[in-house]
Amino acid sequence: MTDARGNARPNGGAPARYTPGTPCWVSLTTHGLEATEEFYGALFGWEFHPGPQQLGPYVRALLDGREVAGMGVLPPDRDLPVAWTPYFASDDVDLTADVVRSRGGTIGVGPLDAADAGRLAIGSDPGGAVFGVWQAAASPGTAVSGVPGTPAWYELTTFESARTAKFYETVFGYDEEPALSAEPDHVTLRLRGRPVAGVHGVGRALPRDRGPHWTTHFTVAGTDDAVEQVLRLGGRLLVPPHEGPHGRVATVTDPEGARFAVVEDPR
Repeated sequence: MTDARGNARPNGGAPARYTPGTPCWVSLTTHGLEATEEFYGALFGWEFHPGPQQLGPYVRALLDGREVAGMGVLPPDRDLPVAWTPYFASDDVDLTADVVRSRGGTIGVGPLDAADAGRLAIGSDPGGAVFGVWQAAASPGTAVSGVPGTPAWYELTTFESARTAKFYETVFGYDEEPALSAEPDHVTLRLRGRPVAGVHGVGRALPRDRGPHWTTHFTVAGTDDAVEQVLRLGGRLLVPPHEGPHGRVATVTDPEGARFAVVEDPR
């Protein structure tokens, strides 16, 4: 069996090893880990296991015993946003980090080993959007997909799409095509012909206090119901539910302000 990205999926789960360039993990940086666990546990049905701890307190979110995402505590001495960060698979994170730097991006963390799970780097593209790179060892990344509570899509909001998309194409080997969207300046990044992420240029409409950023979309059974639950749990609604190219979608935040989207698969 294969997933939507063409990777082998044992027993319908995620691939044993992700194709380089594929989004393979997503991790949240937050201030209050315990309260954040309560929010996402109630919303997505996640359970949490500790580790690895190379970058401070960290937990892995599990769904039915399989890894879905991670959460870490923001260092008190660093002015970093509360945000979800996508990680892209690499066979050689050190080489990928070199390419990021050579193409105008930056590497802020690593490359470094995360115990025996793998090797990582965290950087930003030339516009400032933060992303991670993951070289798998014991942990390939997200171990289940296509069910409620799992990452479904990744969308980059930036100033303009063409130059930014070219950066990611050079670093990860993507192709691009205009996205099937009513919004202008929108492209889809593809890997071996399959869509992996979107890039949306919004120009001056990009909030100054936010800057270019990635938004992770999580699958839910019903978008409207998920939004109601987010609000009950102390989160906020940013973009009301509407029909998008990947299904009925809404953009929300958790109680600390980390933004993400919930999407109901039209299938």
